[in-house]
Amino acid sequence: MQDTIIKYLTGLPENASRWQKKLNKKYGNLTQVTKRIQYDLKHGVERQEVVAFLVLIKTDQSYFELRKTSGFAFRLYSLEASLLNVDSKANHSLSFSDY
Repeated sequence: MQDTIIKYLTGLPENASRWQKKLNKKYGNLTQVTKRIQYDLKHGVERQEVVAFLVLIKTDQSYFELRKTSGFAFRLYSLEASLLNVDSKANHSLSFSDY
């Protein structure tokens, strides 16, 4: 789950090869990332772990370089909104406003 989130938030490098672009188009979009996180949630990862990891990315100094990448804020916001949207459809209480 953590690797999936980090790969999505990092995005593509500026000098990405054609193969990297193709894989990102297939597996790196928001829908696919949300599906992978939902799969992880079904198989043992708890919602609190996802929330805690997103808070860690926002606040921890070790993720400073990740936060500096272009488009990071938009990707993080869209991921949080997507997870909230999926959870509201499933009638679960997941709140990202706790941080």
